[in-house]
Amino acid sequence: MITADDLARRLAGLEAIGNEDGAITRLAWTPEDEKAGAWFEREAARIGLRVERDPAGNRWAMPEAPGPWWVVGSHLDSVREGGRFDGPLGVATGFAVAEQSSLPITVVSFADEEGGRYNTPTFGSRALTGILDVDDVLGRVDETGTSLAEAMASAGVDPALIVEAPAWIEHVKGFIELHIDQTKDVAKTGRPYGVATGLAARRRLAIELTGNADHAGTTTMSERRDALAAMARLTSAALEAVGPEIRMTPTRVLVEPNALTTIASKVRLWIDLRAPTSDPIEAFQGEFSRIAREIEEGTGVEVAVEVASNSAGTEFDPGLRASLSADDAPEVLCFAGHDAGMVAALRPAAMVLVRNETGISHSPAEEVSFEDAAAGATAILEALERIGGQ
Repeated sequence: MITADDLARRLAGLEAIGNEDGAITRLAWTPEDEKAGAWFEREAARIGLRVERDPAGNRWAMPEAPGPWWVVGSHLDSVREGGRFDGPLGVATGFAVAEQSSLPITVVSFADEEGGRYNTPTFGSRALTGILDVDDVLGRVDETGTSLAEAMASAGVDPALIVEAPAWIEHVKGFIELHIDQTKDVAKTGRPYGVATGLAARRRLAIELTGNADHAGTTTMSERRDALAAMARLTSAALEAVGPEIRMTPTRVLVEPNALTTIASKVRLWIDLRAPTSDPIEAFQGEFSRIAREIEEGTGVEVAVEVASNSAGTEFDPGLRASLSADDAPEVLCFAGHDAGMVAALRPAAMVLVRNETGISHSPAEEVSFEDAAAGATAILEALERIGGQ
């Protein structure tokens, strides 16, 4: 049985890293990330696991027994000014399970799950499963002008070798990830943890609105082709039109020339769409295209819409879910993206979601009880013992 004290002790070694007044900023490929990696190595050494880093920068704590192994873990990077549980709780659980299991268990910390520095979410697990667009991501730069390739090299990971990462999937028999619930769904059931049925369908739209730059004071309203004003109208109309099954979020905006006295000539907007299945997203995109044409006609601003990324959703392995639900844990659909969703395409995978009474995540205010987390971690341990060498 895994205890609350066990998980609290493990996480205590991480909490000072990237911590400013309780807010955690631990971006990938930074000194804070390296300090978290040192914590990972210490935890592995304490229970006799050897650490290797794969070509994508994922950290693996592996037993001496020959693989493939059951793998338990998550990630150690954070969003900017995030919380202390999102990711690390799953890695700490991995070490707790590995220490107590009769099976040879590997613990993983996936690289750059949050994508907080280069907008590269689930970077490490996408590289592992061979779906990462390597050429696209390596040239991306952060706010200092440092490219991802340069940042990886500075962290001791050769970006030229990322293409070799998929070979490491051969080490994996199956994967289980414990994570803080990022909604109140589990809390509403009154249980300490739930089991994810899968990940919701998701689509990210990239919209470019092109108008004319002009003087903010001298240009009459009728003469304007204001890209920023058109974006506001587009977003407002889309939010009015979205159905109850869809969660729509305007997530990022870039404005040119972004000057106080100049009408915006170009705006790039990203919109995140999620739903239980792809069907309502498909229907809404048709309506969104109609709204975009109306905005073009009414403002003279050109509106181009592209699908930047798309996922039809993921169903987690039924056998693993049944084993994890042996104590009648509720099943819930997860609307967030996770490494387990990437691994599920190639190996049996599952997720345990720990009760979060507030539903808050990606914030210093995120909170779970270690007792609840220990119950979820123990469920993973017991499920793997039942599965045995399968």
